[in-house]
Amino acid sequence: MFIASDHAGYQLKEYLKSHLPQMKWVDCGPFDTARVDYPDYADRLVKKILERGADSPGKKVTGVLICGSGQGMAIRANRYRGIRAGLAWNEDSVRLARQHNDINILCLGARFTEPELAKKLVELFNATEFEGGRHTGRVEKLERLAES
Repeated sequence: MFIASDHAGYQLKEYLKSHLPQMKWVDCGPFDTARVDYPDYADRLVKKILERGADSPGKKVTGVLICGSGQGMAIRANRYRGIRAGLAWNEDSVRLARQHNDINILCLGARFTEPELAKKLVELFNATEFEGGRHTGRVEKLERLAES
């Protein structure tokens, strides 16, 4: 699973990597707490997911993005076709985002999510499958460009 953060999310990123080693993390940075711009790290992670997904059609390729609020990472990641990034704050928000929206990137706010809860949210994200059915058409609509 891919993971990236900005400086505000760095400590939580490192916590998740050390407390969930079974996830086989691919760290897209940053690698210290020096100030960085979150769009740069969202771009790095998204490009890795899209590359890996193109190489393995049908394979579930996912990632975790962390910044101070989680919102900036979600906004940037969702600019890419094929990406469905969802901001989560509790177990229900993760479960529904996976089941109904088929999110492939979990976004977390380091300033609002305690490490132990973040760990649970990542585990739930990884374990929950997309329900399909009535949700499939809705998710397909997300791929269409909106008219201005």
